[in-house]
Amino acid sequence: MPETPETTGPSISRADVAHLAGLARIDLTEAELDHLAPQLSVIVESVARVREVADEDVPPTSHPLPVTNVFRDDVVRPGLSADEALAAAPSVEQQRFSVPQILGEEA
Repeated sequence: MPETPETTGPSISRADVAHLAGLARIDLTEAELDHLAPQLSVIVESVARVREVADEDVPPTSHPLPVTNVFRDDVVRPGLSADEALAAAPSVEQQRFSVPQILGEEA
């Protein structure tokens, strides 16, 4: 595995990575925690460096070029009825699509 450069700014601990992984419901091994903690520290340090460079005279932007959204008028058009939409569904329950549970929690 490639070496991760040393960080001098804010660091992310293994406990921080484990906590974030738990929130994201990602199972990580001890080796993955050891590998990811320094990498995330480098990312956090890089973001901190960008903040230092940011000047108060420069307005925050979400895009480097001026972008204008082109809107169109909403036009009501006929759509599918509930029965038509559900006709090809593999599983239907109470007039809704029924899909397998993926997060392991009760609704």
